Amino acid sequence: MGKGSGRRPDLKNKYEANYDQVFNVHKDGPPIAVFLFDYTGIMAEPWRQAGYECYIVDLQHKEGIYADPERPGLFTVGADIREGWTPPADIADRISFLGSFPECTNVAVSGAAHFKKKGPRALALSLDLFATCRELGEELGCPYFIENPVSTFSTYCGKPDFTFDPYEYGGYLTDDEAVHPLYPDNIAARDGYTKKTCLWTGGGFNMPSKKPVETPKGYSLQHTKLGGKSLKTKNIRSATPRGFAKAVFAANGQVQK
Repeated sequence: MGKGSGRRPDLKNKYEANYDQVFNVHKDGPPIAVFLFDYTGIMAEPWRQAGYECYIVDLQHKEGIYADPERPGLFTVGADIREGWTPPADIADRISFLGSFPECTNVAVSGAAHFKKKGPRALALSLDLFATCRELGEELGCPYFIENPVSTFSTYCGKPDFTFDPYEYGGYLTDDEAVHPLYPDNIAARDGYTKKTCLWTGGGFNMPSKKPVETPKGYSLQHTKLGGKSLKTKNIRSATPRGFAKAVFAANGQVQK
């Protein structure tokens, strides 16, 4: 099965409005990194700064494909991968990396008390999203990871290949980068907090070396600031640790000339 030839129709079939304006000028461009279920673009930033074109896909983005006016080389994709998003054939051969962060609400063990109330359809939805991420990674044939907190994905999709806590990669952040640029009041400086996170990987993904920073002993107090069901708190809770993002690029990417 070739790149971009999966069982789901590609983006052009559903989101045609500005497809040609974006892709006709980028067919022969630099390598591409794609990140699914990514609203903030934190994971993409090291790749973008190194000269990659980056696509962050999330339902919260405006439907279609748009160049980010403040971050050259970054494109937001407002699409639902369950209803037709796979990378268009025009760019599939240039994709060098895929990162995925499927919705964890229905499978994270922190919410196990609510599993019965949510029912099997909620579980089925989460498994479908995970499966789609894995299928796309295998079809593209590039290094990829699927990230989630400790969850029942381990039961249905196999044990994760790696686990980490954010503080273990905080050392990749410089002193100037210590304070979080988006959520300084909610996320500890230099990712100095614990949150066991799982990775399912493939395509030759390299797990980066750790550079830990100090963190308070015991459980992270960060969760006390991020309770509730609001979209804002969900986005903060799911924001990629910046140190981990830099570490993954260092282990899997290359600076473009």
